[in-house]
Amino acid sequence: MTTIKNKEQLISNGETRSDRKARALALESLEVALKAADPIQIIKSKLSLKNSTLRVNSYSFNLVKFKNIYVVGGGKATGAMAYALEQVVGKRITKGLVNVPHGTKSKTATIELHEASHPVPDESGVEGTRRMLEIAEQAEKDDLVICLISGGGSSLMPLPRNGISINDKKEITNALLKCGATINEFNTVRKHTSDFKGGWLAKKAYPATILNLILSDVVGDPVDSIASGPTVPDSTTFGDAVKVLEKYKLWDKTPASIQKVLCDGEKGLIPETPKAGDEAFKKVYNVIVGNNRLASLASCKHGKVKGLNTLLLTATLEGEARHVGTVLATIAREIVTSGNPVRKPACIVAGGEMTVTVTGKGKGGRNQEMALAAAMKIGGTDGVVIASLSTDGVDGPTDAAGAVMDGKTLAKASQLRLAPQRFLADNDSYNFFSKLGDLVLTGPTGTNVNDVSVIIVL
Repeated sequence: MTTIKNKEQLISNGETRSDRKARALALESLEVALKAADPIQIIKSKLSLKNSTLRVNSYSFNLVKFKNIYVVGGGKATGAMAYALEQVVGKRITKGLVNVPHGTKSKTATIELHEASHPVPDESGVEGTRRMLEIAEQAEKDDLVICLISGGGSSLMPLPRNGISINDKKEITNALLKCGATINEFNTVRKHTSDFKGGWLAKKAYPATILNLILSDVVGDPVDSIASGPTVPDSTTFGDAVKVLEKYKLWDKTPASIQKVLCDGEKGLIPETPKAGDEAFKKVYNVIVGNNRLASLASCKHGKVKGLNTLLLTATLEGEARHVGTVLATIAREIVTSGNPVRKPACIVAGGEMTVTVTGKGKGGRNQEMALAAAMKIGGTDGVVIASLSTDGVDGPTDAAGAVMDGKTLAKASQLRLAPQRFLADNDSYNFFSKLGDLVLTGPTGTNVNDVSVIIVL
């Protein structure tokens, strides 16, 4: 189980007994959320094999009827998912390959773990994706292709379309990461510059049967957006991709090769992504095996066990991180003042994925920026803590998963002559919390179900 490595230090940073207790409760709740999102436990709990019948949710597959079982996929959690799948299915797997982040520690017997780059794609990712497509294309009608998908799959499974170079993919990826685009908008562009995403994997694997096991990292679990939906009909168009780039004023900065593909697509000169009704999707089964709600509910349950009045505010949280921080802080203050929406001692959990529009030159991530904005609104309170982390353990381009703050954070910053407004304006939340010793550190967790934020009011 992944733990918060510096939990004891973070707890001891609380100046009062109430603050230390609230910090402990918040950090424990986040650890419980991480445990619930453990891909090995999820796969083993969702899949069962008895008398050659593989069951997952309401679906069942008689493995005797399949000549070969192939495994493909990609994402931050797919190394662990592949390991767990081998524990369930065993030697029945013919062969497989999944793209995983560099440094993945999972070990597998049959399924090859091919390391690649995230969040910006690289040549290794292209090589692995091309090999996966070769596996899919050799599958026949009496074969089963098990696809493992998790957060990070879009970056880890790049296969640029129609002459687009990997460097051009990197350039547009970096631009979209910084502009504040939603994951759905981001993936609209990815699908239309890829030969793998947006339903193309299903198209290439047809007429084989596909079982797609998905650990969701997209708010609301839209299967066509998670890892850019390689086995799902695409509802977006080339025109939609152009509109995304125009919306964020990126079109004129978009590499010429990408502009050409999108414009040719709008003109009908190259095929659109496969749409609903295509025969390729007749034998595709897409199954959400884990998501943010699973993790957030586990965090709430832990709060109840600890005697707190709990509320799952949402598992579909979206919005600019600094604005979310202000909202969560006002909820905490409302509990202190009136006991709404739940009375003290309170635990409120909010799950989802925030965004950051980068305008400064600092370093940070969405959870850290949210916590910084929240800290500016709850100064002077006692026993009030807000802690937030990214379940993959990597919040933005930093080594921190998130941050924790309390009602004394502003006073501590003042003593150190740190101006929170300046750090926020420069998107420099990492250095703000680093100086306070309040960064949450887990290291890469091997899972990804978005962000979990916890409010504790004692």
